[in-house]
Amino acid sequence: MNLSRPARVALWTALAAGLGVVYVPLLIVLLNSFNADRTFGWPPTGFTVRWWEAAWNSAGVREALWTSVQAGVGATAIALVLGTMVAFAIQRYAFFGRNTVSLLIVLPIALPGIVTGIALNNAFRTVLEPFGVGLGLFTVIVGHATFCVVTVYNNMLARLGRLGASVEEASADLGADTFTTFRLVTFPMVRSALLAGGLLSFALSFDEIIVTTFTAGAGVRTLPLWIFENLFRPNQAPVVNVVAAALIILSVVPIYLAQRLSGGGAGTR
Repeated sequence: MNLSRPARVALWTALAAGLGVVYVPLLIVLLNSFNADRTFGWPPTGFTVRWWEAAWNSAGVREALWTSVQAGVGATAIALVLGTMVAFAIQRYAFFGRNTVSLLIVLPIALPGIVTGIALNNAFRTVLEPFGVGLGLFTVIVGHATFCVVTVYNNMLARLGRLGASVEEASADLGADTFTTFRLVTFPMVRSALLAGGLLSFALSFDEIIVTTFTAGAGVRTLPLWIFENLFRPNQAPVVNVVAAALIILSVVPIYLAQRLSGGGAGTR
């Protein structure tokens, strides 16, 4: 398509404006994490790494980081198992209500987080508390898994759709049983999609705060919850900026890797 010069300028301007709205605030957070001024006067009068040292030595930050890692790993593990199984069922088998099941799997990620949080909180209090299981890390993991499943499911469904079933059928015709076919044929072909879905799930869980607020209970603090609780405390503001900057960096890595794996999946099989 040939565009006139004014049209190209308008498109580039719109692109720059869109990227600016998203990334300029993130850049300010990164710069403020090195700002020597405790009140974040702008422009910075100097740069320092003492806020990073303070964050590193903060027991609260380390505890929250470890809780976030546990929640992310747990939710990702559940999402990998359930998302993969459902994707195989939807893609490989025809049954009544298949489209409805597919919609129900995807729906949680489209629901407002506060609705999901309230629903999970009510369900946990109604179903689990009579058995002595209160709100805590376990309920956070289950809550995060409800939307992490969607990322794994979507990745696997797209990959299985591109692969088709002919290779697996050829393996079966040659005498391989179901387990051998999965181990030697199917798994190598879907491995990168699984890894991409897992990385995206971990990133989603690591940043989540709304559902976590309703499912964590007392004494459980993930890193986003720690940021929210300390955001308006003047003495903690520099450390909060550091933690936010670290979260930005930590979030970019898995999303970048997942995008690379998803985009290059066919070539890496």
